[in-house]
Parts: sequence; C-alpha cells; structure tokens
Amino acid sequence: MEKEINREIIFDGKIMQVTKEEVELEDGKHAFREVVYHHGGVCILAIENNQILLVKQFRYPNRIETLEIPAGKLEKDEDTKACAFRELEEETNYRARDMQFILKVLPSPGYTSEWLYLYKAIDFHEVDDSLACDDDEFIDIIKMDLDEAYQKVLDGTIVDAKTVIAIMYAYNQK
Repeated sequence: MEKEINREIIFDGKIMQVTKEEVELEDGKHAFREVVYHHGGVCILAIENNQILLVKQFRYPNRIETLEIPAGKLEKDEDTKACAFRELEEETNYRARDMQFILKVLPSPGYTSEWLYLYKAIDFHEVDDSLACDDDEFIDIIKMDLDEAYQKVLDGTIVDAKTVIAIMYAYNQK
C-alpha cells in the first residue's frame, strides 16, 4: 500500500482532475504519482441477430477514427445502469427495455481512477432518426456482423479496449 502525503491539483476540468501526489511507499521512501481522477463511464454491448451496434467517430488524442461500442461518461454519483440507458439513446437513437450488467474494468490503472461498466442492451429498438449526441460529437452508427467485428479485432482495425472486450465477450457467448 502507498500512503498519500501531499496532493497538488494541477488541473481541475469538466470531466477530470489531474493531481501530482507525494506518497509514502511500503519501505518508507517517498515517490510522486500523477493521477487523473475521473467519474468513470459506461459502455453498452447492443447485439441482436448476430449484429453488433457500433459507433464510428474521430478521437482527437490519437488523431484517428475508431469503431466503438456506444459509451459515455458518468456524472458524479450517477447510477451506472441509468447512465447506460441514457448513453445508448443519446449516441445511437436506440432504446433498450433493460440493461444487463456484464462487468467492470479499469481501463488504465497506472494513472487514472476511472472504472468502465459494461452492460448488455436487452430488447432494443430505434426510437428516432435524429441523434441527440453532444454538440461536439459527430457519430456514424454502424451495424456489423459479429464475426466481421471479431476479425476486425484480430486484424487490429478495432483498437478501442472497451470494444475489444465487448466483442470478445459476445463472440465467446455464441
């Protein structure tokens, strides 16, 4: 275990806080940790008739377009299941009758507190043809055969970690 000695807030933004923290190590020595505090997010596996629902969008930090399962950030203290319903509809215009929790993962535990909660959309259907996504999001909705998505994971076309996990999970449930 490491014990926090001192914390300096480097950045306090809309979706994250970045700190530099001095910690005491198990052997009594001190070290520094740079930490990104984040409320976490949800991701949704929406699959029926062997077709998986994906979103294609440009991701600025890596300067690439990605294929991802629908996902979004949690608001402070928001219920993860409620967030999954909201994000599925905001990103895809699909509404689910229910959400089944699958698992939670740490996307990058070396520097962020973020948890991702993976849900499976149950009995979903399209509700509208005008996306309600954020003003700064430009998303294309793609339905893809699960076998094709699996191959895109294997050939390195699909590189988003949460999506890789969801596709591998779905493929192993066939």
